[in-house]
Amino acid sequence: AQVLDNLLPIDPEVAARVEALDLQFNKFGVDPFGIDKDELTRSVSAFAWIYRFYFKVDVYGLENVPSRGRAVLIGNHSGGVAIDAMMVMGSMLLDASPPRLPHGMIDKFIHEFPGASQFMARTGQFTGNPDQAKRLLRAERLLLVFPEGARGTAKLAKDADSLVDFGTGFMRLALETKTPIVPFAFVGGGEALPTVANLRRLGRLFGVPYIPVTKWGVLIPKPTRFQLLYGKPMMFEGSGHERDEVVHGMVAQVKERIRDLIQQGRALREKKISEEDLVL
Repeated sequence: AQVLDNLLPIDPEVAARVEALDLQFNKFGVDPFGIDKDELTRSVSAFAWIYRFYFKVDVYGLENVPSRGRAVLIGNHSGGVAIDAMMVMGSMLLDASPPRLPHGMIDKFIHEFPGASQFMARTGQFTGNPDQAKRLLRAERLLLVFPEGARGTAKLAKDADSLVDFGTGFMRLALETKTPIVPFAFVGGGEALPTVANLRRLGRLFGVPYIPVTKWGVLIPKPTRFQLLYGKPMMFEGSGHERDEVVHGMVAQVKERIRDLIQQGRALREKKISEEDLVL
């Protein structure tokens, strides 16, 4: 334990932010979903330096994320690996006031790696299955979902700001639980880790969908400034049991909103518009 303390020192600001989370930790520092306060504090302390100094994240519209209560963050995926998810986590844990812990709905293949399943669960990241998601939302938690899935991170750098097909599960979940959807756009992932190819056969040997190949050959992202834009919440009426074509129409509205946010983020990045021109 002492070795771990030395390797992962506690950041006092992070510790205060974890204390401020709207989570019900028991006397052992564990919440009803198995999140461990100490492990969460140490992992976020280690990540905070990366978020604050290695990368630069321009966050817009943070006030559009509900400070309490259930909501689903829905956004675009890019960047070869889940850099976008980490930046969303950082914005909510380190920038939002009050801070919130988004529960990422992660792909099942993550659990093939030794120790990953336990670590993810203890820091609030769970396998993306409907039952788990419903339990979290009914407990008034904040979910993070990328409807593009692994197809999104597999985009090559030249297509990083495009959108591939969205799954519909998030919409049925939001309808059934009467949950607002907060659309967001993440811009810059393709420049941090410019992917030129994906090795799918090799990836299958390691139990992952693919292994990205970057311009410089290694999976180490370069220091990059990102734009992260949160749009106003979207609420849809229904039971979650609507016909497919009805649900697809609702999903298309969310997808179009995210596309618009991406375009605005791109324009900010290229200095074609200013922060005052944003329509979130």
